Amino acid sequence: MAIVTTPVDRARAGFAGAFRFASHGSAMAPGRVNLIGEHTDYNDGFVLPLALEYGVAAAFAARTDNVLRAHALAFGETCEAAIDTLAPRPERLRPACAREVPIARVGVGPHEHLKDGHWFTYVAGMVWALGEAGLAVGGVDLAIASDLPIGAGLSSSAAIEMAVARAACAASGIAWDPAAMARLGQRAENAFVGVSCGIMDQFASAASVDGHALLLDCRSLETREVAIPSDVSLVVMDTGVRRALAASEYNARRDACERAVAAVRASAPEVRALRDVDAAMLARARPSMDAEAFRRAEHVVYEIRRPLEMADALRAHDLTRAGRLMDESHASLRDLYEVSSPELDAMVEEARRHASCVGARLTGAGFGGCAIALVMAADVDDFRRHVESAYAKRTGRQARAFASRPARGAHLV
Repeated sequence: MAIVTTPVDRARAGFAGAFRFASHGSAMAPGRVNLIGEHTDYNDGFVLPLALEYGVAAAFAARTDNVLRAHALAFGETCEAAIDTLAPRPERLRPACAREVPIARVGVGPHEHLKDGHWFTYVAGMVWALGEAGLAVGGVDLAIASDLPIGAGLSSSAAIEMAVARAACAASGIAWDPAAMARLGQRAENAFVGVSCGIMDQFASAASVDGHALLLDCRSLETREVAIPSDVSLVVMDTGVRRALAASEYNARRDACERAVAAVRASAPEVRALRDVDAAMLARARPSMDAEAFRRAEHVVYEIRRPLEMADALRAHDLTRAGRLMDESHASLRDLYEVSSPELDAMVEEARRHASCVGARLTGAGFGGCAIALVMAADVDDFRRHVESAYAKRTGRQARAFASRPARGAHLV
């Protein structure tokens, strides 16, 4: 018997096992890491993400009865709902699940039965968003498999949304538009799931280009491809700490940014977001905003420019500058935005102790999850051994470090 190892293979096998017939096709959507530009996306700023070789697969088959049925291999659970009853209210979403199982606690909204972040909420939310946009899904069976660690800050939720979108579009004959689908993924997460996320995660998962990071303007949604130099590798370092408070803390920081914008707008009414604020404007408005809002805004105002500078550094192969930008970003996230953790700080510090590390920083929302490092490609294996060993000695926790090349966005397999 062949060993099933890839998410696509597992999704196909899981589909046949759950539904007793073969899937008609399959889709793959990657997770992402953000090289730099953290917590800038919902402030209309710039980000520089890239897609990973790891992600979420969805095997699918079309239905004709307006039913969404999905099986998650990770939980051994099947849920279904009539598509025309899906709505972002708890009384309208009553998935019939095969059994209750423990799932990741990632608090995602105010509704009592959604607060634990049930995986089907992301699936149903994506299908709801497609229908709300006039892109009718006539019904679909899905089996979902992943090799992304849940809650590690690698955008497993966006990867689920984009895999489901790619599969549902193929099953229903809907044309695939990566940018449009990213916007609908954000809509699903904001309105249906209840997380006030920006668009970076969904855009990176939908539209990334093989071998490149994606410089994304989160206001215009214009993108530029940025090649990653061949002599450096990206290493993802999973701290093993899951982000249990990420959603509530994330929303609190978004609120602080909005307070800062309101304070600046009192003297500069043209300001729409922190994207429009420079250091001098922020300093002038400081007396009229609370200390927390000022710290959060100070991080964003400086961080917004770093993706542009990082793109220039990579194009020029200025690795010293690239590393300095990563280090500055981590310090700002730690001290001003306060989204780091002792484990993330330890991981970044140990990474920087290795001679072949160009730069390191936390990635994602923070509060746990992963850090990343740019490392000279020839020394990746030695670097991985170093950080895993040093981190374990320092924290008593086991870490996993793995290298990934920049991968492509959501696609059919």
